Amino acid sequence: MNADNPIVIAIDIGTTSTKTLAVDLAGNIQGSESIEYPLHTPSPGYAEQEPDVIYEAVLDGVASVMKKGGYSAEQVVCVTFSSANHSLILLDEGGLPLTPSLTWADLRAAAQAERLLADGTGLPVYLRTGTPIHPMSPLVKLIWMREERPGLFYAAHRFVGIKEYILNRLFGVVIMDHSIASATGLFNLEALTWDSEALLLAGIREEQLPTLVPTTERIDGLRREAAARMGLNERTAFIVGAQDGVLANLGIGAVDEGVLAVTIGTSGAVRTAVSKPAFDPAGRLFCYALTEEHWIVGGPSNNGAIVARWITDRLYPGKSVEEVLPLAAAVPAGANGLLFLPLLSGERAPFWDAQAKGVMFGLTLSHNETDMLRAAMEGVIFQMTAIVSLMKQAGEAPKEVRASGGFARSTIWCQMMADMLGVSVRVPVSVESSGLGAAQLGLYAMEGCQGPLLRWKVEDGSVYEPNATNHEQYQRLLPLYLSLYDRLKEPMRDISKIQHTSVG
Repeated sequence: MNADNPIVIAIDIGTTSTKTLAVDLAGNIQGSESIEYPLHTPSPGYAEQEPDVIYEAVLDGVASVMKKGGYSAEQVVCVTFSSANHSLILLDEGGLPLTPSLTWADLRAAAQAERLLADGTGLPVYLRTGTPIHPMSPLVKLIWMREERPGLFYAAHRFVGIKEYILNRLFGVVIMDHSIASATGLFNLEALTWDSEALLLAGIREEQLPTLVPTTERIDGLRREAAARMGLNERTAFIVGAQDGVLANLGIGAVDEGVLAVTIGTSGAVRTAVSKPAFDPAGRLFCYALTEEHWIVGGPSNNGAIVARWITDRLYPGKSVEEVLPLAAAVPAGANGLLFLPLLSGERAPFWDAQAKGVMFGLTLSHNETDMLRAAMEGVIFQMTAIVSLMKQAGEAPKEVRASGGFARSTIWCQMMADMLGVSVRVPVSVESSGLGAAQLGLYAMEGCQGPLLRWKVEDGSVYEPNATNHEQYQRLLPLYLSLYDRLKEPMRDISKIQHTSVG
């Protein structure tokens, strides 16, 4: 290898692992590394990680890709980032963490979120910031921290997320890109500044937050020891990058009007691109920044492939998810009259209810484990379809769906989505959507934001066309499915109290 074969290094910091890609200038992945780490859930509602473990995963991932590919530092055009949203870390004056990283899945701020929604405070904040009121939001986490952990809260010098912590360790700067900031509930989308009213609600000052920068911001001055660990040099250009969700749209080519990106990994999301910030009047959809000309509207679900893992473990012990999912093909659409609300870890869109619970509805003596498997898989897609219905109400009707994440490897799940939505579902050859999006954004930044943002044609690996009969069946079932949550919302709260009392 030599400097005539340039690459971009894309670092995708996720909830369960950090993936590092080496991408050539034609958009081909030349090398990759994935390093896993634990998500700590010691009690109900907790979902924490150790920031330094993730920092080490970043260093080791880059080092591994560089070594395995035989790359020199001179071949690296830039290093760029993708990152999960909504994390919160409290730092002391020296930049050391006072807390673990509270991830998006941490639900301890549920009571604060419900209070903001009930007293009318939350919706105006959403209509300025684009972040739905939910315990995932750093705004709501900060209110919880101030009320429940005041000693830590008032000792904090800075409030950051996981990517900001890593950049501080790499460069000694405390900065946050507009994309990550737009998911904090603290960022004014119109002004591109911290929102003074949201900061007042959180009880923090602007100087306690990172300095805001565009997603295309270049950072220089990599610390010598970090450069040595990664096989780079101190002159290597870094681009701050964006959040994983908006970059997934870019990575699979879903940046045109009417093209939906559906990602289902552990959790899931539906997103589409718009040219300016857009809001749902009821606060049920997010609006996040990609660039100043590209915004992403959509909704996230807590319950994606985690549901498949759960039902596989319960009904088919000893088998893998990949072995089990194809069994559902033997059951007709609608699972023989069985519906499953897959709300096993609460839910974000479309319900935004941290106390939502899973429900198997319609069980009879005639149903078997395969019916229940099919119902669980359909439940995940019903949740995605419910989010799409909200987006249609906002004027974002889908013409085509591009799928990514682990579920995109499942033929039956992709066909189920095409049947339920009634539109074609396209699966790119590469499912590393966020990493490829980060690589494109990095090159766009290195070219002074003058070239094309979407620079590589996305090659389709599979295309799924809707089955009209199945679509008609799902259209009949969707209103019933949605009504179940509305009717069971209060009983879900009652059982949640009993569950927490039992655990406590």
